[in-house]
Amino acid sequence: MGRSSATRTCRVIADQNWNEIVVDGRGNIYVNGANFDFLGGEAPQPGIIALVTTDGAVRQLADGIDFPNRMVVTPDNATLIISESFAGRLTAFDIDEDGSLSNRRSWAEGVGPDGICLDADGALWTHSADTRTHTGRDDSPEGACIRVREGGEELQRFELDRAGFACALGGPDRTTLFMLAAEWRGIEHIDEVVAARTGQVLVARAPAPGVGWP
Repeated sequence: MGRSSATRTCRVIADQNWNEIVVDGRGNIYVNGANFDFLGGEAPQPGIIALVTTDGAVRQLADGIDFPNRMVVTPDNATLIISESFAGRLTAFDIDEDGSLSNRRSWAEGVGPDGICLDADGALWTHSADTRTHTGRDDSPEGACIRVREGGEELQRFELDRAGFACALGGPDRTTLFMLAAEWRGIEHIDEVVAARTGQVLVARAPAPGVGWP
């Protein structure tokens, strides 16, 4: 890569509004973001995934990510899965030996992914797309944390009285599901919701322990 190409690549990476990060078992850092003002109501722009290797080198690996959110890496360091929140999709990539991503594919469609976590059965905890935020219907649940397998089959759910934003498997044996929930009143009311302190951390027992990275 010539100097001008390298400069352009670094500028593209540096200009992103970063959102999420995951470190794999080799010490490589994957970060994602999209260069638009989400809270300011700016029109969405596709996001990217970038890699920071252990020697400090940085390069872009993927683009066209429809609002990149949480990522996980499987225990064998072979697969990265990312939430594409605006697409309602979980997307998977193979991780090559040098940390590059290839074989982009849909892991599950028709979900409402934000935070995600992986369990020992190969299932993911994420969020449902049948909640009021997505459907606009008052008879829909405010939030729902769901367990899905590759392909999108729902295996289990916990319905919540407010929107779900993140989940993690932890505790001594990693079988406690932690769910972060808060009221959602729209982007224009973010400060109001924060001031109202509507956030909660909810816990439930999970059928399989958490694995992978983080």
